[in-house]
Amino acid sequence: MQINRRNFLRNATIGAVALTAIPEILSASMQLGKKRQKGILPSLKTGDVILFQGDSITDAGRERMKQQSNLSSSFGTGYSFLAASRILNENPLKDFSIFNRGISGNKVYQLSERWQRDCFDLNPALISILVGVNDYWHTLDGKYDGTVEKYAQDYKQLLVLTRKMLPEVKLVIGEPFAILGSTAVTEKWFPAFDGYREAAKKLAEEFNAVFIPYQAIFNEAILRAPAKYWTADGVHPTMAGCSLMAEAWLNAVK
Repeated sequence: MQINRRNFLRNATIGAVALTAIPEILSASMQLGKKRQKGILPSLKTGDVILFQGDSITDAGRERMKQQSNLSSSFGTGYSFLAASRILNENPLKDFSIFNRGISGNKVYQLSERWQRDCFDLNPALISILVGVNDYWHTLDGKYDGTVEKYAQDYKQLLVLTRKMLPEVKLVIGEPFAILGSTAVTEKWFPAFDGYREAAKKLAEEFNAVFIPYQAIFNEAILRAPAKYWTADGVHPTMAGCSLMAEAWLNAVK
């Protein structure tokens, strides 16, 4: 009983510290993400479509049969659900339609293969993309032979096509991230994985997109609470990690 009480108090303390530190974490880590396109969300018009795209971090266990807008089951339990919920709550008269079309395991080329159906057909005014971790992670087991050059090339081609088809669309690019001190991410990820982060940042600059520096955000977060508090395996965020990501996303677009 004494041990359980001690663990409870320790976890409660960590949670309280992490919660109160979120504004400090974002303030210390998001300068790069706020240099461009302030006020994207307020600039959207009534009835506009917002689209979240990416891999499992965005997918977050969503139901994929109906894939409806503004439906909790179609969003899963991740950062996109939390961010979309806040957007809808704070903009009740804007009549936004918000979609989550992230798919677990996806790499950039797989986004491209479904981009007509899962992007252009929805005619979004704002597209948020978080992709890249699988483009590296899946090379470690020998089942994918992609390189950082292929990642950057495929990503650029996707963005060029997106700008061509949707010239007025607002873009948000999330930095792929990997956190040490967990089960999946080890020292062997680095420095190779850093190239994917740098490629995403360069593309955000080239395409005038809002850039969300998730790696810097989580690096700052683990100074307040252990890595496993924010992400169980170094890639997929916990509830606290999802909340942090959603706050960062909203901070970047407001």
